[in-house]
Amino acid sequence: MSEADVWPKLPENIHLTLKFLGEISERQAAQVTEALEAFAPFGKFPIEVKGFGFFPNARCPRVFWVGVQAPPDLEQLAARVEGAMEKLGFAREERAFTPHLTLARFRSPRPQPALASWIEQHGQLALGRFEVAEFFLFSSKLLPQGAQHQKIARFPRPERP
Repeated sequence: MSEADVWPKLPENIHLTLKFLGEISERQAAQVTEALEAFAPFGKFPIEVKGFGFFPNARCPRVFWVGVQAPPDLEQLAARVEGAMEKLGFAREERAFTPHLTLARFRSPRPQPALASWIEQHGQLALGRFEVAEFFLFSSKLLPQGAQHQKIARFPRPERP
C-alpha cells in the first residue's frame, strides 16, 4: 500500500457523523441550524471508542474505521437528526446508523492484508471513553489532501436535572 493509495484523516478532522447532508446552500444551512436548535435538551451520555473495521468489508475496503459503542442515547440523537432533516426535504439514509470514526480512506478498494492482520490481533482494543455533551454542524471543503471541516453551529446538551 503506497501513500497515494490511502488518505489518513488528520486528527482534527476525525468526527462522528450523525447525518451527511451533502452540498447545501447557506439558506439550507440556516434551516438545518434552526431545526437542530429546536431539539429539547437531553443529558450527556458516555461513549467508548473500541474495535476496528472496514466499510464496506475487508475484501474491498474503502474506509478504515474505529467503532463507537454508546448507550441508546446516541442512536436516538441520530434518529432525531434524521427525522428533522427529512422534514426539511433531505433524503432519508437507507443504511443503518453505524457509529464510527473514519481513520483513513482508500483510493481503490483492494485487500489490505497487513491492516486486516493487525485488526485480527487487536480488533477489540479500547481507545478510551468520554462523555458527549454537544454536537456540531460542520461544513466540508474537499481539497487534494482530503476534506477540511469547519464548525458552523454548536448544539450543547445540558445534563438532565
